[in-house]
Amino acid sequence: MSEFTNHKNARVQSLIDLTVGMIEGGNGAALYKKYEPIYATIVPHDVIAAVDGLVLRGIPMDKLKVGVGKMLNILYKQLNEYKGIDIPANSFIGYLVQNNSQMDERLKAFRPLLKEINAAPHDKAVKATLEKQFTEMLIFEKHYTIKENILFPILEKQWPDYRCLQIMWSLHDDIRRNLKAIVAELQKPEFSLVEFNILSGDIFFDMYAIKFREEKILFPMIMESIPMEEFAGCLADAAEIGFPYVQPTATTTETATKIAMDNKVDLHTGALTPEQIRLVFNHLPVDITYVDENDQVQFFSTPPHRIFTRTKAIIGREVKNCHPPQSVHVVEKIVESFRSGARSSESFWIHMGPKFILIQYFAVRDEQGVYRGVVEVSQEISEIQRLEGDKRLLDE
Repeated sequence: MSEFTNHKNARVQSLIDLTVGMIEGGNGAALYKKYEPIYATIVPHDVIAAVDGLVLRGIPMDKLKVGVGKMLNILYKQLNEYKGIDIPANSFIGYLVQNNSQMDERLKAFRPLLKEINAAPHDKAVKATLEKQFTEMLIFEKHYTIKENILFPILEKQWPDYRCLQIMWSLHDDIRRNLKAIVAELQKPEFSLVEFNILSGDIFFDMYAIKFREEKILFPMIMESIPMEEFAGCLADAAEIGFPYVQPTATTTETATKIAMDNKVDLHTGALTPEQIRLVFNHLPVDITYVDENDQVQFFSTPPHRIFTRTKAIIGREVKNCHPPQSVHVVEKIVESFRSGARSSESFWIHMGPKFILIQYFAVRDEQGVYRGVVEVSQEISEIQRLEGDKRLLDE
């Protein structure tokens, strides 16, 4: 066993050294020849472990994506021929594979159009068809969203060397950005054929790269290392997002993942202790008050800087008694409109000295639509009103 582990570690380190050498601009032919003896023995887990090690080195993502891409090009034949465990078609992973196949069919349908637009870049009919088809291709973003929000969290819990997912997510974002950019380019009256060809080339390359990495590295490793029971409930979760093309015929046969309930409250999308719930409410930058279906105050949050005064004495008090006579009729009207179903929300905004306060009321209804009360949310929004442009970087 130790000999096997040593060989594996040596393969992983060799892949790391190979990729770093290419990132640093080493001689490609010399690097290829130096590490050639390991190529025939590489398996998917070697790649996952090597990429994890590369991420841990702190290499900038743009350089890392290029280096890993070159490494995988070298290993293409070995990984493509790897015989993994069969994936059940009706499983969560199986539906990801089926949607990949549909994506492949749609990309193939683009090829004649790409030739036509290059032969006749001013052909409005071809340009319109390409715009329509690339717009429709945006739906495949759901495939990536399902991976990022359902698959990746499971892999992060199961694999110590999960950081390859960071590169995959970055490629997802590249594809999203380029799909939107190519649609915008096709909508221009005088579009750039050069820019179009660059974008379309990047889209095809990246989408097929992700498909290969999923089906030849990620999914085989999943089948070998994670029991299918760990994916119980994933189809139901994915159905809420919606697969792009092929939808599961049934999701109710899966058993939802059970959450350890030690002193926790089951919130359906997670479980928190009462203390955690209190802390969450009290760290939101809003005042929250909940009035139940019997018009009695049952809860209010206590953030550091409350806008309106609340004390525990109001718990159990009728909501109409919590407002001054001149405004109580407004509160009663809101509550009755919520109870009848005529409205589901209402908003007011007022100035209080230098502060600008937004007060919102939301009807609370259960899964059957039965009225269960109202939530009042108040927030000081002066700073929000002053926001302009975008902020994408962390303040130092």
